[in-house]
Amino acid sequence: MLIELLIYVLTGIVAGFFAGLLGIGGGLIIIPILSSVFLHFLDTPHLVHLAIGTSMATILITAIASTRAHQKHKAIRWDIVKSLTPGILVGGFLGGWISQYFNASMLAQIFAVIEIAIALQMLLNIQPSPNRELPGLVGRTTAGTLIGALSSLVGIGGGALNTPYLVWHNVTVRQAIATSAACSLPVAAAGTLGFLVAGWNATQLPEYATGYIYWPAFFGIVIASFLVVPFGASLTHKLPVHQLKRVFGLLLIGLAIKMIWF
Repeated sequence: MLIELLIYVLTGIVAGFFAGLLGIGGGLIIIPILSSVFLHFLDTPHLVHLAIGTSMATILITAIASTRAHQKHKAIRWDIVKSLTPGILVGGFLGGWISQYFNASMLAQIFAVIEIAIALQMLLNIQPSPNRELPGLVGRTTAGTLIGALSSLVGIGGGALNTPYLVWHNVTVRQAIATSAACSLPVAAAGTLGFLVAGWNATQLPEYATGYIYWPAFFGIVIASFLVVPFGASLTHKLPVHQLKRVFGLLLIGLAIKMIWF
């Protein structure tokens, strides 16, 4: 158990740093690591569901720390957060709830495809049209619902999809990262509830699990990540984020390949 907890703490440090730095929520790192760790330490057919559900729950905590850190720099566009949140809440819950109808292999492959798409966007640094603007209320609600559902289904917190969406609509990179961190809160809250409900009556769950949330991993990750997130967020305003995103994109491709062969 000690070795297992140490792995969770180290995972939290890495995920928390990138969650704060890039506004991604940490799930892109947490899920591939947890799925591998659970394979060795847990005897259950719900390995990927537990990895995603636990990731979703940890993001709820790291998003709070990340949002507080970005707010100190006054970089969050709260007008955007408010307009996206209703759709995000609906989509976030649905994404977590419908996870019960996917087997572990299918969930892993869906996650891998989305992770590769995010990585390619980072590596290619695709730029928006200079005249592109955010859509109106209906468009934002639809976008929020899709972002919430996909993010929750694969446990990535929303920032990994929301940040490129905002940048594509000519929100500055730093504001997009900060705003996405704030949007991760409703994604994680709704998604966590969805995974709790989806796994409530599941059989063959390990000890210390509630629904699809495994508490030893949750506490190990959040204790470390909560302390590290503010440090990563502060560096967003100092480091060359574009170059860091390219390096991170390569890391994501490697993690995605691992998930494809889960």
